[in-house]
Amino acid sequence: MTKSGRDSYKDELTSLASHNEQIVCIEADLGGKNHPFQQQHPDRFFNFGIAELAGIDMAAGLAEAGYVPFFSTFASFAALRASESIKLTMGYMGKNVKVVAAYGGVSGGWFGTTHHALEDIAVLQSFQNIRIACPHGESETRRVIQEAAASEEPYYIRLSRNDSFDSLLRKEEASCREMIVVGEKRNGLSRLCLVSVGEQATELCQRIIQEDDSIVHAHLCYIDIQSLKSYTEQLTALSHRFLVVEEHRATGSTASYLALLLPKYEIYSHDCGEQWPSYGGTHTEVLSYLGFGYETLQQQIQDILGGTADDF
Repeated sequence: MTKSGRDSYKDELTSLASHNEQIVCIEADLGGKNHPFQQQHPDRFFNFGIAELAGIDMAAGLAEAGYVPFFSTFASFAALRASESIKLTMGYMGKNVKVVAAYGGVSGGWFGTTHHALEDIAVLQSFQNIRIACPHGESETRRVIQEAAASEEPYYIRLSRNDSFDSLLRKEEASCREMIVVGEKRNGLSRLCLVSVGEQATELCQRIIQEDDSIVHAHLCYIDIQSLKSYTEQLTALSHRFLVVEEHRATGSTASYLALLLPKYEIYSHDCGEQWPSYGGTHTEVLSYLGFGYETLQQQIQDILGGTADDF
């Protein structure tokens, strides 16, 4: 049975810690009952409770002592409550801290705006020297955790809540820093390249290209500015027109950064807009309220390409 991103993270980190005694797992009151890491490595598991800013600082101290701390909490609390500590300890000082931010986007659903994170990528992108990864599915999440554990760079890993997906196929030896391209361009450049970031976005893009083979899909797992710069040559070989699909606000989104990196190309964004959800609901319901979903994405593609629903 395919695991959710959160469960994949817990399981993979627990496994890695069996071979690396420097790995430490820190939770901010989000680990749940029967955390596998706590059960197998109780002396390296800490629940700091609702103390995100202090938790990042303590993780930085552990990193200074040679440990590899993974700190997990809600994405909204990590990026907003603990932003000063992330900026200084991870960005400025470059401490080897890995932040695993669950409940990214509006995956918190009924928890409401206090627990939604539509601004976290914008905040993290403004801090230099931090790797930002938004894995899709169990396999890619596990690989990102492996890469983070092996790296000495600070990491921000954005996960959803309980949804589970099969990751896109990637060569066994390939890094998740490599872009995945699904679909083939025909007679030169494709008329549109969908660029997906995160789980819900990737699922939407996969559904679209299954219905229109004239569109190509580029999936990005790493979206920090250094990674985005490395994708530009490969992206521009696919199309001159891009629609970035991301569960985030337009402000500070991946689309906004690609627009800066590719000023001569058409860059569009399918995102969650700038409004606040006015009510709680399931993940899908809140996304729909924000205009993020299959029907609205399909309509946006039609508007960009000048087609009709019959084209799909």
